[in-house]
Amino acid sequence: MDDDRVEALSKVPAITLGFWVIKILATTLGETAGDAVTMSWLGETTSHPVQNGYLIGTAIFGALLVILVWAQIRARAFNPWLYWATIAASTTAGTTLADFADRSLGIGYVGGSLLLFACVAASLFAWHRALGSVDVRTVVSPKAEAFYWITITFSQTLGTALGDWVADAGLGYSGGALLFGAALAMLSIAYFGTKISHVFLFWAAFILTRPLGATVGDFLDKPVANGGLDFSRPLASAVLAAAIVALILLVPQRAGSQPDGQRATAS
Repeated sequence: MDDDRVEALSKVPAITLGFWVIKILATTLGETAGDAVTMSWLGETTSHPVQNGYLIGTAIFGALLVILVWAQIRARAFNPWLYWATIAASTTAGTTLADFADRSLGIGYVGGSLLLFACVAASLFAWHRALGSVDVRTVVSPKAEAFYWITITFSQTLGTALGDWVADAGLGYSGGALLFGAALAMLSIAYFGTKISHVFLFWAAFILTRPLGATVGDFLDKPVANGGLDFSRPLASAVLAAAIVALILLVPQRAGSQPDGQRATAS
């Protein structure tokens, strides 16, 4: 089997700078779009806006996520539009689910973050036990994809809770964005300058891009009195979506290649 065919088996993109830029924009879109639905739209039409809004929003975006994950697993090859639509759905569902758990269920930011961290750890552990690796370059089978999207959804939800926790702890939305941005910069330095496992660093960065997007999204759409800029949530979401579409068109999108060992086995 030639290299081109093996590479096509991977249905997740190569991990490049463009990947991380689109990922951060997608997580920010998830925050503004989730808030637009649960707070701006559903919140105006229900008698208990927060509880009902978060619950209904989670049901809407959760159903959309399930459909897109099913389509992603059924796809025969990497499709950037389908992949990034699924990422956007996971981050939006993560926003509404985390808000529902933190606020409507009353477990708070700390409780929500700890619970979701346990879910991410359990998902990665089960994935590794079942398939022997959690390296995203090995996502070439339906079973691996299922673990991949479950882990991603938990990580997106965890990131939302972490972002809200840090912002509420006193740093505010802009301070939280700077903190998580600095943490990502440190992970980047570790990636290029140390021998720390690149698989570990990937998942750490993937999780931390979510609270970065959450705090940036909150900074854009929350009221000025709460430390935000009070931008229109639908407008901010539309601008972010347009930026993502432009980057998908302009930045080369290709499937990630498998590790050398798996490539040899597949060929």
